[in-house]
Amino acid sequence: MSNENKKRVALCVSGGIAAYKAVEVLRGLQKAGCNVRVSMTKRACEFITPLTFRALSGSHVVVDDYAPDNPDPIAHITFSQSVDLLLVAPATANIIAKFANGIADDFLSTTYLASNAPVLIAPAMNTTMLLHPATQRNLQKLKEDNVRIVEPDSGEMACKTIGPGRLSEPERIVAVALEMLSAKQDLKGERVLITTGATREEIDPVRFISNHSSGKMGIALAQEARERGADVTLVTGATSVSPPANIDTIRAISAQEMFDAVMKEISNTTVFIAAAAVADYRPSQRADNKIKKNSDEMTIALEKTKDILAEVGKTKQNGLLVVGFAAETNDVLNHAKLKLERKGLDVIVANDITQAGAGFNTDTNIITIITKDKEPIALPMMSKSEAANHILDQVKNLRRNQ
Repeated sequence: MSNENKKRVALCVSGGIAAYKAVEVLRGLQKAGCNVRVSMTKRACEFITPLTFRALSGSHVVVDDYAPDNPDPIAHITFSQSVDLLLVAPATANIIAKFANGIADDFLSTTYLASNAPVLIAPAMNTTMLLHPATQRNLQKLKEDNVRIVEPDSGEMACKTIGPGRLSEPERIVAVALEMLSAKQDLKGERVLITTGATREEIDPVRFISNHSSGKMGIALAQEARERGADVTLVTGATSVSPPANIDTIRAISAQEMFDAVMKEISNTTVFIAAAAVADYRPSQRADNKIKKNSDEMTIALEKTKDILAEVGKTKQNGLLVVGFAAETNDVLNHAKLKLERKGLDVIVANDITQAGAGFNTDTNIITIITKDKEPIALPMMSKSEAANHILDQVKNLRRNQ
């Protein structure tokens, strides 16, 4: 493989006892044909010397932009923006906190903020530090920012603590890195508009009608579509998780707001995925003031909201692919097939929300993908990210057959 065709990896080593294992990660990546450059924090140099990595990588190891021996005075820019993957192994609690909170006070943290490459981190630290609420919050923030995490292993550590926190095995870190480097870019050129979350229809300034949607499925679709090269816009209602920071996001809390946002964006869209749980009805009148509890009963008159999916299906321009969802409690496939025909969809994703692992607020889903001309594809329980990729595979297949 020529140097021009080799995948380029920035291996970043932070200061923990597991820093020596980064040598095995480096060698594993090289054996897989990757071109690897290394950076280290100053504390990492106390566990293993830059000379080791320089000898193995054949390149200058960057520790400090401002060091006299650094051949590139803006290395945090050129280093981070000339690679296909930014890999941090080990990632200490300190560097994780810096990444999560946008602190850039050394070469590695500055490089992270300047990078436009996918990011993979492999945490390693004492069990108590790992399980501390602050570290868990920071890891969750990074996940929301689309950072991939190789979860640490459990076992006995250098401090004699037994529990989770050991750096994952170098072979596993390399395998995940190679998986990310070989990720499909088969949706390049597609402009994907996705709705997600629950809408809220106000009764008065205090109360509203809504549903249990968490938004996790739509967010997974947005993340995976972006990973596969699509230009993604996310229209989000109320969600239990934050949308990724690196995806264009439009807030739309009510059904009307979501309808307006979709209609504004749809002319510039090639794939529309309606994963939001949009209220079918809203109060016909919203009270300006809080309705007081003056009786044992309260009657609310409701009116239909605008049907976003039907409107898009009815007026879609040439080439637009439309994907809908059918969250049902009975006769799931028949209801989904009728919705596919009635609303002019290309794909519908059906799920029985009464099944464990397939309902609202779960990290998994059990779906059946239905298209017009093929047999339904029933899938077992899987993560929402995996389900998202199966849905996107069908989008790609439909595009190929157009």
